[in-house]
Amino acid sequence: MSIRKKRVLIVGAGLAGGIVAEVLKQKEDSDLEPIAFVDDDPAKQNTVIHDLLVLGNRQNIINIVEKLNIEHIIIAMPSAPGEEISKIVDICQKTKIQIKILPAIYDLITGKIKVSDLRDVEIEDLLGRPAALLNINEIAGYLRNQVILITGAGGSIGSEICRQVALLRPRLIILLGHGENSIYEIEQELKTKFSNIPIISIIADIRDYHRINEIFTMYHPTVVFHAAAHKHVSFMEKNKAEAIKNNVLGTKILAEAASLNNTKIFILISTDKAVNPTSIMGATKKIAEMILQGMNETSPTKFTAVRFGNVLGSRGSVIPLFKKQIALGGPVTVTHPDMKRYFMTISEAVQLVIQAGALAQGGEIFVLDMGKPIYIVELAKKLISLSGFEPDKDIAINYTGIRPGEKYVEALYSDQEQVLPTKHERIFKVTPQQVNFTELNNIIEILDKNEFTYSEQEISKFLINFAGLKQDL
Repeated sequence: MSIRKKRVLIVGAGLAGGIVAEVLKQKEDSDLEPIAFVDDDPAKQNTVIHDLLVLGNRQNIINIVEKLNIEHIIIAMPSAPGEEISKIVDICQKTKIQIKILPAIYDLITGKIKVSDLRDVEIEDLLGRPAALLNINEIAGYLRNQVILITGAGGSIGSEICRQVALLRPRLIILLGHGENSIYEIEQELKTKFSNIPIISIIADIRDYHRINEIFTMYHPTVVFHAAAHKHVSFMEKNKAEAIKNNVLGTKILAEAASLNNTKIFILISTDKAVNPTSIMGATKKIAEMILQGMNETSPTKFTAVRFGNVLGSRGSVIPLFKKQIALGGPVTVTHPDMKRYFMTISEAVQLVIQAGALAQGGEIFVLDMGKPIYIVELAKKLISLSGFEPDKDIAINYTGIRPGEKYVEALYSDQEQVLPTKHERIFKVTPQQVNFTELNNIIEILDKNEFTYSEQEISKFLINFAGLKQDL
């Protein structure tokens, strides 16, 4: 029995679009039949590619869909920036028919992914950028055949660091985390994909001085990626002591263990919330940066930090929350219409973190080029549209008010920090401020000895004095 095929319009008549058309024609069991192309390149219009006519550009999509009874659109523009994809998706959505997008052209050419794996458009497609150019030789130079320890290895950033580091053939990867389920999941994934690389999973609390030193003494990691942290702004406002214990004391314990055991390089995952901090979380991450600067002055280990904004789809971020709210029929909750944030895909952020490690001489704070900040409410509207609904009609958007510790717009560096280029166009470094590390170290030790039993007001005072926390006592 013959399969009824859906008539397909392919957006993009380049190499990728050609592959899609050819494979769909050859695949007899596919329910998709390519009918025509559209492409914005005037030189391609009214030409024939793989026996299909290029009928016009993106502005003709709606008209072509109606005239040719198109039932399905495939966007085959894997090298196009997210801004362009977003504009095309806006046009395609007006047709009310199904839209799919092509995976990376590299995966198609190498046979990793078949055209049958065409997927729905995701928010990452609309906000993503062309891939960053990486110096693989530089990166491999400090990771290959090394013992790599990753804290917070079960988290969104930590697990992606694990995946990308494994590609560079380290001698051993140590997964360190507090949550056994997430560590188990990334361990199983790595052992399946990289069966030739030894993996050790360790459940430990980075605040446990003796346990952390035992781990460093046993395995002598040469490179540390410190991704473990309490990151949720509103939770940390209510749990100030826990924020300091984890983000400040935990960082100090790890850094000292690294120094004592001759770790070559220690890379802290920092945040734009550490700049002119208005939240407890941001202030503790600022102090974590300061600890590394102080340690770098006296240690053979290179200590460096990499600062960036939000990553798309990470646990606890707005995107998974919005998706849940949309699935429940709304409303989608946004704090304020003027709220803006920087966003980057997890994959790109980690690529640049690893590249920054290759650039590190010690003592730097690297800042990633995040592009332009976007309004959170616009992000919500895009997600609602991608889910097949109309914002403010099918799904309501409610404003809940800005929460304690939040800013309308984050910054990646302060007015007091000088921004300098590096040899990578998407990585900058800032000149760190002078730190009285002896005084900072003494106060952290006093806090630790007293088991952080200070009042919230005293903790806030410490963060105001050392991190410039902008909050009233």
